[in-house]
Amino acid sequence: MSFSGNIKEELSRQIPAARHCRIAEIAAIISLCGGVSVSANERFCLKVQTENLSVARKYFTLLKKTFNIVVELSIKQSRGRSRNRVYMVYVKRHGDTVRILQAVKLLKGDGLDYMGAEDAQDITDSLIIQQTCCKRAFLRGAFLVAGSVSDPRKFYHLEFTCTSEYRARQIQSVLKSFELEARVIPRKKYFVVYLKEGDQIVDALNVMEAHQALMELENIRILKDMRNTVNRKVNCETANIHKTVNAAVKQIEDIRYIRDTKGFGDLSEGLAQMAEIRLAHPDATLKELGMLLTPQVGKSGVNHRLRKLSEIASELRDNKEEKHYD
Repeated sequence: MSFSGNIKEELSRQIPAARHCRIAEIAAIISLCGGVSVSANERFCLKVQTENLSVARKYFTLLKKTFNIVVELSIKQSRGRSRNRVYMVYVKRHGDTVRILQAVKLLKGDGLDYMGAEDAQDITDSLIIQQTCCKRAFLRGAFLVAGSVSDPRKFYHLEFTCTSEYRARQIQSVLKSFELEARVIPRKKYFVVYLKEGDQIVDALNVMEAHQALMELENIRILKDMRNTVNRKVNCETANIHKTVNAAVKQIEDIRYIRDTKGFGDLSEGLAQMAEIRLAHPDATLKELGMLLTPQVGKSGVNHRLRKLSEIASELRDNKEEKHYD
């Protein structure tokens, strides 16, 4: 099962003890994947359709525990390429449907005027999710229906996919109440609310109380941070080795050029000794070279002498070029 699948399975097993939290979660599910049909004699039927068994099971359980009503479940095969199973949960009794819609504030006032997708009131402004616990429940329901998280081993990305902008803005507003700065972007015919920072996704899982998934994500983040730290150190050490080797090769080339051009006789005692020891120990570090000198010299002293030898070699090359042009 995918990481998203694990989260949804964990969330589907959580049934809030408080009735108001169950209603908040039901409101999220209905607003994102529910629909109401109205018969000729104005009788309501409520349907929730999903391809996720966890969503169907959770919604079924929430309705039974919250309203103690008769709920029907049917399963059919989708007609698309995926040929996935589609789960449909029905509330066919008019009175039960009205009770649910009134509870989730999808009926105008006390009447039977159902508010559809385009003119439904902003759920975030209603009494449904004024309490923090209800906001958590609302986000759980929204994630079950419309949420997904990428494989954290690859990259960090959590999103809610909504069919309308106002629903996306609702979810964004609830996330913001927990100091989660989600963004909304259009994607084809949908609107996507997303978080991309690892810390923000961890906080979002904590808000939804997906604690097992949170621990799994944190373990993955720790391993990734350790690998990144090790890689940085290895890359740094490799770069230093290349730099040291390239510098040593250049030093030896300069010293050999001095030796083959004019010899070491005109060099000072310290530079001549440095040149001989560097040729004899091409792989030695600056510290090791300094310990081989008599008297011993520190790294800065060795570096100064080698730099001086390079300057002499450069002058000899320049003089040779000038004589060549003359």
